Amino acid sequence: MVAPASVSPDLLAGPDGYDDVGAIRLHNGKIGLHTVDFFPPVVDDARAYGAIAAANSLSDIYASAGEAKVVLNLAGFPSDWDTEVLTSIFEAAVEKVQEAGALWVGGHSVVSAEPLYGFAVYGEVSEEELATNDGARPGDLLFLTKPVGVGSINTAVNRDIADAADVAIAVAGMSRLNKRAAEAMRVVKAKAATDITGFGLLGHAANIARASGVVLHLESANIPLYQGAARLAQEGIFSGGSGRGRQHQGSFVSIGDKTPKWLADLAFDAETSGGLLVCVPPEKAKDFLDAIPADEPVAQVGEVRSGQAGVVLG
Repeated sequence: MVAPASVSPDLLAGPDGYDDVGAIRLHNGKIGLHTVDFFPPVVDDARAYGAIAAANSLSDIYASAGEAKVVLNLAGFPSDWDTEVLTSIFEAAVEKVQEAGALWVGGHSVVSAEPLYGFAVYGEVSEEELATNDGARPGDLLFLTKPVGVGSINTAVNRDIADAADVAIAVAGMSRLNKRAAEAMRVVKAKAATDITGFGLLGHAANIARASGVVLHLESANIPLYQGAARLAQEGIFSGGSGRGRQHQGSFVSIGDKTPKWLADLAFDAETSGGLLVCVPPEKAKDFLDAIPADEPVAQVGEVRSGQAGVVLG
């Protein structure tokens, strides 16, 4: 049931749909985008935590092909955290907000037994460039702009069994903004996309499938993985998000016989500050790829097909 306050002809994406932003028509040719996200530390390094939290919070704006405009910080930290740690978190987050081209205009901080950090973000996109979960069409090609597997790597960090080189690569990936991918989406006017975060690759793909009434067919061999993620997954190391993802989204996902169980579990697992899964018409695929810098590799991971809404991992 949608609350009366959420009913408006100008509400283009809201709580009754599958999108991770609220999208409001502004009547000037622009759409206002609103999102919020915060979470506890996923890494031990304070600067990395600040950068990842900022990049993650901004990502829903980019998944809508938008540009971030204004952020408000949301912070809860233990009373015994020293100034040096807090300064490192905030400084790294400031750098990411500046890289996004947004304005940090304030926020709210409280004392919290469990550390939590993130942002409420406002962004904008032109109405003709807005991408939502219900815009996928049969024939679209599926592109993924970051590897998956940080659930396993972050879990390994928590268990003190992670490889330092693997962690460094994952931190760099989680800290990277999806800004360039959003710019490429605007170039080709991609109509459907999502960022891969708490619901995992398969869960967020299922949201597009259900919203659009299509089948997202993913090729397991084409899914890029973070260095070290496959080894950890084969050892059974996942975050709690993997089991929850399979439980909540499993009825919408079909796993092919040739797909290893560990890879399916990895695809169900939660991601932190993951990439964008973008639906691009085939005639615009080259333009999309050309618009993304070579140092931000993009993988074609499948295609959109007609049929009963769901996801196939083959």
